[in-house]
Amino acid sequence: MAYVTDLPVFLATVLIISLSGVLMPGPLFAVTLKRAEKSKFSGALIALGHGIVEVPLMFLIYFVLSQYNIPTSVQITVGLIGGALMVFMGLQTFRNRNKPETPILSPMRDTILAGVYTTAINAGFILWWLTVGTTLILNAQLFGLLGFSIFTGVHWLTDLAVYSVTSFVVFKSQRFWNTKVRMGITLFCAAVFIGFGLSFMGSALWTLLT
Repeated sequence: MAYVTDLPVFLATVLIISLSGVLMPGPLFAVTLKRAEKSKFSGALIALGHGIVEVPLMFLIYFVLSQYNIPTSVQITVGLIGGALMVFMGLQTFRNRNKPETPILSPMRDTILAGVYTTAINAGFILWWLTVGTTLILNAQLFGLLGFSIFTGVHWLTDLAVYSVTSFVVFKSQRFWNTKVRMGITLFCAAVFIGFGLSFMGSALWTLLT
């Protein structure tokens, strides 16, 4: 395939692709909505937890995985295991929808960890980096380690900006919420996890069968 050889143009492409991904409702977006009830800074903390998983993965792909073709079996395994974990998380959220929330001893740490584990079990996130993301990293290699580092920063800062704005808006508007709205957000989060999980498992099974 043809790669972009102009760094500013490449970074603009990265920004657009990153925005298209982060603006699509998904598990991280759902968790951000839920956590925003407690803090307007939850989006930034979610993004930090997300980056703890994402940035090392990006460097791993840059130095190692981009040198090889990712076997289909690996993609199938990621889809099945990650999808199953997401379904489980969605079911747990649904089961606990009427339970009072237990006080959090360390809200900041807990929110960062929410970003970490939501990212780690997100099959779509892993598969994206093994496919589309790897293509971007191969392009970034044309600009050397410095260019790749700038690419990494642009991508993560896009996540940080979107999730921070989302949590700030939700936090500031929650005085208009009632019990039904809060329940609706909880059910939305559960549906997102279950829906995405089933989608990834179904896609993996279809790939396996065909």
